[in-house]
Amino acid sequence: MATLAVVAQDNVIHTHADGKSWDIVTRSSVYRLAVNSAGDLQTVYYGNKLMQESATGAQGAEIPVRGGYASATPLLEVVFPDGVRDIELEYKTYEMADMDGYPVLTTVQADRYYPLEVRSHIRAIPEYDLIEKWVEVINTGKKGTVKIENLQSGSVFLPKDAYELTHYSGVWGHEFTPQTTRLTQGTKTLQVKDFKSYGASSFMIRPEGEHDRRMGKVWFGTLCYSGNWRVDFEKFFNGSVQVAGGMNFWDQEISLKPGQSFATPHILFGYAERGVEGVTLSLAPYVREKLLPASHRDRLRPVLYNSWYATTFNVNEEHQLALAKVAKELGVEMFVIDDGWFKGRVNDKAGLGDWTVDQNKFPNGLKPMIEKINAMGLDFGIWIEPEMVNPNSDLYRAHPDWVFHFPNRGRHEGRNQLMLNLAREDVYQYLYKYFHDLLKENNIKFIKWDMNKSLTDPGFPSAPADEQRAVRIKYVENLYRLVETLRKEFPEVWFENCSSGGGRVDAAMMSRFDFNWASDNTDPVDRIFIQDSYLTLFPANTMISWVTREDWHRQDPSLEYKFDVCMAGVLGVGYDITQWDDRQKKIATEKIAQYKTVRETVQKGDLFRIVSPYEENRSVLQYVNKSKREAVIFAYNMAEYPVNSIEEAQRTPLVKLRGLLPGEKYRIEGVKGTFTGQFLMEVGIGLPLTGAYKSKIYTVKSIE
Repeated sequence: MATLAVVAQDNVIHTHADGKSWDIVTRSSVYRLAVNSAGDLQTVYYGNKLMQESATGAQGAEIPVRGGYASATPLLEVVFPDGVRDIELEYKTYEMADMDGYPVLTTVQADRYYPLEVRSHIRAIPEYDLIEKWVEVINTGKKGTVKIENLQSGSVFLPKDAYELTHYSGVWGHEFTPQTTRLTQGTKTLQVKDFKSYGASSFMIRPEGEHDRRMGKVWFGTLCYSGNWRVDFEKFFNGSVQVAGGMNFWDQEISLKPGQSFATPHILFGYAERGVEGVTLSLAPYVREKLLPASHRDRLRPVLYNSWYATTFNVNEEHQLALAKVAKELGVEMFVIDDGWFKGRVNDKAGLGDWTVDQNKFPNGLKPMIEKINAMGLDFGIWIEPEMVNPNSDLYRAHPDWVFHFPNRGRHEGRNQLMLNLAREDVYQYLYKYFHDLLKENNIKFIKWDMNKSLTDPGFPSAPADEQRAVRIKYVENLYRLVETLRKEFPEVWFENCSSGGGRVDAAMMSRFDFNWASDNTDPVDRIFIQDSYLTLFPANTMISWVTREDWHRQDPSLEYKFDVCMAGVLGVGYDITQWDDRQKKIATEKIAQYKTVRETVQKGDLFRIVSPYEENRSVLQYVNKSKREAVIFAYNMAEYPVNSIEEAQRTPLVKLRGLLPGEKYRIEGVKGTFTGQFLMEVGIGLPLTGAYKSKIYTVKSIE
């Protein structure tokens, strides 16, 4: 966590004259909390800042605990050394500080009797309409261990209304599927006991019936954590809603010895008045401009080639060089060798964990091949899966105790893998050494970091008994530590986050990785849906999308269609391009060249989802650059119906653009005429695109 520097921030975080109430103000919202006469720190209001003057009373405790009345979802549950399980918090003081240029309010509470201090942090990120919360708990005693049975990152209370919740879930190959449900009295829980979710912890809450994507109130949030998590939505009889999120303490506990502290992961909450579009225009730019690793944050992402679909495990220098030669001719900038390059890796049954180059495949090592690829004008990248091991490996044979396991219990394999116990320092050091040496000895500019197996058997029998159930926490801490250390030592290297597709996409990974692999499903039709949801939450420059031979629906989409779908993010190619004919190479060369002309707007611009594939049998995405004078439209048809035959075919074909300058005049490539921004946004245009599984990319430019 970044160091907090003491600073005054009255313009964003306003302390009232009583010194015991605060307003945290963003562009659209206000979050108010206050200490009541009994010394209890209470949440007063969170929502539209125009309502702040009428916001009085209390909605609930700022840190709901197990103790007294069970009137809210607790953020903190502990057991004191004498067996007492109730907490009674009392407000003590507050502090103002600065973290990465944003103000932080820290309120300090303590148990009225036991040596327990609770520090609640709220960081205001006003221009993105976000507040960020986390909690730190300290055992201030001189003896006795405090057992933490539950500690969440933060909660907010929403005012009385009828609400609908939208969240994203899925399975392998079908990530980020939106789910919407009405919140009724009781608790709706989203949780992951694994380290994978295929949908992220992101959520949106809207008043029931407000479905306009561009208008209306919406509260939203996402957890900054890559392990087991949960988010609870409790609807009370009076109509208000509490949202609480953080680590999932199922089969987990923390023992705080005297003087020890523990800080939770962070959770982001936001409020927007522009519907789901407002969520996208807050969360995605924040990730792109503030959260991504600073070393690569502002750099354009390269066009990638990955050899997996061309070779699977059957890699060798000759074929890789042949692929690289064609890739360069097409306009690719980064060549990535996937699985199969290391010792014993002829299939997925062996070799994982033995991170030395396979001398049978690369008798001279990787360095000569990399030098030849660099000489072609390409950077070089490589696939790794640090967190897993095959039982059929030298590593496992030497250290069978290095995996998650319980004594007297079976070890559950997935994809012929077991999960290394990264909570162990010796495992951490082993992985650090091998990947440090790999990067130091070779001119590698890109790491594709995979993680395929689901969590099973999370035992750590050699750890002290009071630390064994914290193994998941320590695992994630060391995962972050490993990535951060490698990035610090090799700052020029790009890092991609992959987990059997989009199994581990979250804000915490985005603060450490430059890209995400959104799904192993590269069928363009499915990708249209997956990408629509992904781009609702996260920026396009984090989403790698490959052109491949995959055709899950047997529609035989054209190569042009596949490229157009993948160009809405970070473009990659995954075919065996040595088998392409001249026509295919010509298409790819032209499409990659086209992508480079729109890349900056796609990767750095604001996204507007004009038509959602979840609502029509087509999709229209629009990216607008910061000056609002250039835009790119991606249009994808998935079906075409006879005129007026069904409800969709009876709707207007006009598409209303977004985010332009009303008084500016624009031309659209492939469309006759000039149009004012106001006309394009209020009247709209018909895009000249017909036919099922047809696509088109249109550039929109102002007339100087």
